[in-house]
Amino acid sequence: QVQLVESGGGLVQAGGSLRLSCAASGRTFSSYAMGWFRQAPGKEREFVARISWSGDSTAYADSVKGRFTISRDNAKNTVYLQMNSLKPEDTAIYYCAAQVGPRYGYWGQGTQVTVSS
Repeated sequence: QVQLVESGGGLVQAGGSLRLSCAASGRTFSSYAMGWFRQAPGKEREFVARISWSGDSTAYADSVKGRFTISRDNAKNTVYLQMNSLKPEDTAIYYCAAQVGPRYGYWGQGTQVTVSS
């Protein structure tokens, strides 16, 4: 069982930056690949970024590539999402998730990110 708690969301102006954190409970955090997803009002949840269990492999949605960076600290059971050059279209609730086998089996409650123009 893994419990995930996101933090770091807030209100920022376009062009600004935020860093999201996702703290995980459980001793097996380092064995999971982790992902960040987001859901904007009226839209479906979408993939944002993924990082392998070791941190040596990452993947990003085209819409955030070059602006967002996912990282993890297994000693702290935490995964991060550094978001730079934020745009109003990045406004959404951001969720972290732990990948169990082929699917993301554990999800956090989400943190709101609002980017004003």
